[in-house]
Amino acid sequence: MSPAKLDPYKSKRDPARTPEPMGPDPKKRSSQGRSGASFVVQEHHARALHWDFRLERDGVLVSWAVPKGVPLDPKRNHLAVAVEDHPLDYADFSGEIPKGEYGGGSVSIWDSGTYETEKWSDREVMVVLHGSRVTGRYVLFKTGGKNWMLHRMDPAPEGWESLPELVRPMLCRAGALPASGRGWTCEFKWDGVRAVTYVDGGRVQIKSRNDLEITAAYPELHALGRALGSRAAILDGEIVAFDEAGRPSFGLLQQRMHVRGESATRRLAQSIPVSYLVFDVMHLDGRSTLGLSYRERRALLKSLQLAGERWATPASYSQRPQAVLDAALAAGLEGVVCKRSESPYVPGRRSDDWVKVRGFGTQEVVVGGFTPGKGGRSGTIGALVLGIPSAEGLRYVGKVGTGFSDAHLKELAARFAKLTRKTSPFVGQLPRSQVADATWLRPTLVGEVRFSEWTRDGRLRQPAWRGLRPDKDPGDVAVE
Repeated sequence: MSPAKLDPYKSKRDPARTPEPMGPDPKKRSSQGRSGASFVVQEHHARALHWDFRLERDGVLVSWAVPKGVPLDPKRNHLAVAVEDHPLDYADFSGEIPKGEYGGGSVSIWDSGTYETEKWSDREVMVVLHGSRVTGRYVLFKTGGKNWMLHRMDPAPEGWESLPELVRPMLCRAGALPASGRGWTCEFKWDGVRAVTYVDGGRVQIKSRNDLEITAAYPELHALGRALGSRAAILDGEIVAFDEAGRPSFGLLQQRMHVRGESATRRLAQSIPVSYLVFDVMHLDGRSTLGLSYRERRALLKSLQLAGERWATPASYSQRPQAVLDAALAAGLEGVVCKRSESPYVPGRRSDDWVKVRGFGTQEVVVGGFTPGKGGRSGTIGALVLGIPSAEGLRYVGKVGTGFSDAHLKELAARFAKLTRKTSPFVGQLPRSQVADATWLRPTLVGEVRFSEWTRDGRLRQPAWRGLRPDKDPGDVAVE
């Protein structure tokens, strides 16, 4: 090896400030007596999480930074950026590079072993890896400048599945507490919005219940990918905003749900931060978990130890559902969700295996019109005309005129300006005295109300507005 090969490496590091090895040690990392040269993959939590892929060659470790790690799926190539050669004894390095130094952050050995060379040129490197986590034929091919692509040439490992692009969340039915707690597990019901989170190669993608991409709206949750590192997973949970007393606040969350601009979301992430409460896992490390029981999935979820500043796995309780409900209501929560302990995960379907039990009534509704305000609300919206879809069409269920903040009214007025229509979207006769001066709207907006009970004629009694639900479609709305 020419000593000059390590000059770029040494020029970026001060041995007095970093614990990294600074030069070749002939007593370490020799290939003699082995069937192939050594390789190592190191997980590097620097400014951006990545994996360093290093191959022993001519007395140094030829190195690439791979942002998404070594691929196991032959259908997906991963970017690999060539970096400076490293000394051979770097293959044994794990530890903390001080903040402010080049590559500052934690380094750990993700995999290591030996490899055989099938081809090595300036533009293509073809090798066979023999590691504990990665084995098989790989090729690196140059695409321009320092950029290469890393491709797996062999089929994916047996039983391994790539992360699905879409898994819809399982839904629950409204009902009563199970007569017996035996065979059931209860969780608190959080007053937030459902979110499915896809984590792959340390990167996060978040989708709403109706498959909308909402990753950009919640930047404080992106670090969950760094926390999981090389783990690939699909997680199910609830995005929640907590008030100063530590209680979930749907009103605060409303201020985050509709914002998408980068600067605005980052400001709100500081003033109104959200948390992601994870209660299920649908895919983990190349294996679908949908067919596993809830009990088995919870065990896997707990093994991930998701406990960060903005995410957690709340507790679940396998005894005394009534006591769990009482505790939830005493804490100011909505209620509980009871799940059969042996039930599988059924994507996108409502199931009797998951039952939500509330301490008060809430109902999703479709907004079909509004009536003008009077008195102090003159010149703005007075009440919303509400409906629930039925086989015949949109069925009228009443009006709501309370629970609005000034921000609610301003937002609704802006949205309604684009949705007006000349005719009623409701089927059947409506009480004329209630809607005589209504402005009709295209029934595309979904909201949520809190109410005391249903009347005999199918109307909401004492409804109060809680807010819009952009995570729901009108076709999702049904009587709770």
